[in-house]
Amino acid sequence: MIVHRLTVDGRDYFLPEPVDELKGKILAAIQAGGGYVNIPPLRTGPGVDILFSPGMPVVWTQIDVGGEQTDVDQGGADMDLDLGSTGL
Repeated sequence: MIVHRLTVDGRDYFLPEPVDELKGKILAAIQAGGGYVNIPPLRTGPGVDILFSPGMPVVWTQIDVGGEQTDVDQGGADMDLDLGSTGL
């Protein structure tokens, strides 16, 4: 499952997919000189209204939660290292 983290002014908001419409609303609010956009909750509830304005730092991050484990997640992969001689 992919969870999206939206960081606005140092605060994190975790969002379910899809986020394309939300990104469009945020962009439109910023292009209009500022405006409120409702950020939906990850599970249930009314969400939160955030005032977006030009110059406000906004960062999007995708986080894979509960995905398949890789070799590294399971304790590392087996590797054979042949360091050889240094010739000294």
